[in-house]
Amino acid sequence: MSSRRQFLFSGITLPTVLAAATEGRARNCIIYFQEGGACQHDSFDPKPDQPLDIRGVHKTIPTALPGVHFSELLPHCARLANKFSVIRSMYSREAIHEKAKQYIFSGSRPNNAFKHPVIGAVVAKELGPRGGLPPFVCIPRKDISADAGFLGAAYDPFITGDPGRKEFRVQDLTLPSNVTLDESASRANLLRALDEEVRHAEKSKLVEGMDYFYQKAFDLVSSPAARKAFNLDEESAALRDRYGRNSTGQGALLARRLVESGVRVAAVFQGGYDAHGGIEKSSRTIFPIFDQAFSALLEDLEQRGLLDSTLVLAIGEFGRTPHINHSAGRDHWPGVFSIAVAGAGITPGQVIGSSDAQGGAPEDRPISIEDLGATIYKKLGIDIHKEYRSNGRPVKMNDGGTPIRELF
Repeated sequence: MSSRRQFLFSGITLPTVLAAATEGRARNCIIYFQEGGACQHDSFDPKPDQPLDIRGVHKTIPTALPGVHFSELLPHCARLANKFSVIRSMYSREAIHEKAKQYIFSGSRPNNAFKHPVIGAVVAKELGPRGGLPPFVCIPRKDISADAGFLGAAYDPFITGDPGRKEFRVQDLTLPSNVTLDESASRANLLRALDEEVRHAEKSKLVEGMDYFYQKAFDLVSSPAARKAFNLDEESAALRDRYGRNSTGQGALLARRLVESGVRVAAVFQGGYDAHGGIEKSSRTIFPIFDQAFSALLEDLEQRGLLDSTLVLAIGEFGRTPHINHSAGRDHWPGVFSIAVAGAGITPGQVIGSSDAQGGAPEDRPISIEDLGATIYKKLGIDIHKEYRSNGRPVKMNDGGTPIRELF
């Protein structure tokens, strides 16, 4: 029997080959962003044996992983530690919020020559919209870290507003009360005609971006599927309570609804981590909100069969100093920090890398921002070596880095 016939009759069929090729591939990505820089000591990398000015006042608790402890502020995450993996050896090379956020959201260190597009914008360009919904959404607002940069405004994120508000509604999905859908369509046609006249005078990315947004805004307004995806009232009161009745909890729930309906990248922002003073009090407020929302998101995705196709990340722009300062806070610290990663076929229940005794530097398996960017792109099926051009010069989509092998 020929080698070809042996292959065909050995039980290996085209569907099984394709399944193997796409195993672990993410269709969607949810980024839970801990804006300001989460303290590694108060979350996934406590240092209980260190003096009080290093370990802080919070105790540790055991997790579902033997021998692994988290901060007592994360009881839900500790219970679900076998559902996700923690990286304790992330490091950055930027210590200023604006640059550090752009860095981790793009996989490329900021420079003064151009503004690099963030991962969500690249995904929007490379993979496009799906299911009549925007490919890239930010909840509840657009941050400097969520910018399409030189790709142009057409790939900027769709902004939802605050889903924690009692009367939450997405402004761009609702027509003014005195405008009908037919009238809106006529106005859109008029704007397109005017844009054509402008193009004769000046071809610009701004005009192209405006035209894109006009069309997408009309598509969303006229789409029952889009209005349904953004409607949190369709969820049970019990589930909404499980996520937390606040902006972050409802934002995480909205992110799940959006990726379920076709959004490719949803970023949920939770502020409050930039605690230069009074970190004990602020940590007791913000980490329980994260713990509730993130754990609910993982359980909800798994119960709906979405976790295997959704890459879920809990990240911030950097960590906090290993020593508590004179104001009872911790300052910016790019030297080492912790993140959580789940879904999309990664092996859960891992603790990857480690920090030193004080939680100030990687001790084992240092992992860079570029490595994280390469990992996200590979999981989403995008060529990590792809280049764009800005002002006539080649620009790497992700500036180096190697996909984190433990997550594959």
